Amino acid sequence: MPYGDLKKQEVQKFYNYEDLKKARCTLEEREEYEHHLRQNIPVFAGVNYQKIMHEAEKEADVLLWDGGNNDFPFIKPDLHIVLVDPRRPGHGLSYYPGEVNLRLADVVIINKMYGVTDEQIKIVYNNTRLVNKKAEIIKVASLVLVQEPELIKGKKVLIIGDGPTLTHGGMPTGVGTAAAIKYHARTIVDPRPYAIGSIKETFHKFPHLKDAIPAMGYNKKQLKELETSINKTPCDIIIDSTPGDIAKLIKIKKKMLYTSYDMDEEDMLPLFKKIDNLVR
Repeated sequence: MPYGDLKKQEVQKFYNYEDLKKARCTLEEREEYEHHLRQNIPVFAGVNYQKIMHEAEKEADVLLWDGGNNDFPFIKPDLHIVLVDPRRPGHGLSYYPGEVNLRLADVVIINKMYGVTDEQIKIVYNNTRLVNKKAEIIKVASLVLVQEPELIKGKKVLIIGDGPTLTHGGMPTGVGTAAAIKYHARTIVDPRPYAIGSIKETFHKFPHLKDAIPAMGYNKKQLKELETSINKTPCDIIIDSTPGDIAKLIKIKKKMLYTSYDMDEEDMLPLFKKIDNLVR
């Protein structure tokens, strides 16, 4: 999902952080790519999907098409995996192309995140079966991972969240809020009174937001406004729950902890076996 001069972004290859810098990737692009690079998995991106696939096939035996639910595969996959979010029950039947992916899926993973109720899980399970009778449904526990979690207890925390998820994704909170609650923060600071410029406008446009500041950085001006908004907000510590490392792009004055989700490997065994059989 490149942003910018699409003529120059026909096919992009990223192997390390320097490649992201050379391509002048926006914060939003980095949120898509960085977590793969951390695991030494190269990322191919761009707008010409056929050329991207041909280039990737030269270097890999297994290709993972990550559409982020903003797209569906333009080639027929050997295994179509879809992750559903119980925090947004009903979205799988009301969003395009999300519903297309749900109907096509071979495997549907129900993400049992921190704070999700049994009723929410039941809704997404039933919705899946309503449009897809054949898919294998796997319920997987999500684990909240935090760097130095002991530093959260009793503190006033500011949470920075993934921009697209919190804005047009419709989520009021993310893993940062889960981490703050799980590790007993004293309070979560409301960043709205301290936001400036386009960040302030984002809060007006998406009034469901109050407990997290969305990481918006489509250009240098917006990155600077994000930096100022964060540094103006009074807090003891910052929880960064974005997939990318925003500290590489802006200067943060307070101590910042990084948090993310992982999946319980034991719950994932049925999927691992399917993938193993395909590769063999």
